[in-house]
Amino acid sequence: QIQLVESGGGLVQAGGSLRLSCAASGRTITSYDMGWFRQTPGKEREFVATTRLSDGSTDYADSVLGRFTISRGVASNTVYLQMNSLQPEDTAVYYCAADHDDVNSDQRYIDYWGQGTQVTVSS
Repeated sequence: QIQLVESGGGLVQAGGSLRLSCAASGRTITSYDMGWFRQTPGKEREFVATTRLSDGSTDYADSVLGRFTISRGVASNTVYLQMNSLQPEDTAVYYCAADHDDVNSDQRYIDYWGQGTQVTVSS
């Protein structure tokens, strides 16, 4: 199985940027759909971005389209989320996920999750 560890979160002012990393171990990320999700207190965890195993395509939530970019670092076995033009509403715990099939599906059935990293955007 694959283990996922997120890093790169922190406090940033509105308009700033952060790059999150999801370091994988145990298995290579080339065997999985990979994705990022986020959650704020009192709300359900929501999809942010995915990079698909099948064709390498990417998909984004409307709220982050044009600002966030997901990518795979195959040599480093790491998935990245570059976040630009951050806004206070992007404040959340960000989770990395891996799935053998489709990571942008029912979250109850996603195979693997990281522990999360906090992103806080001040206004």
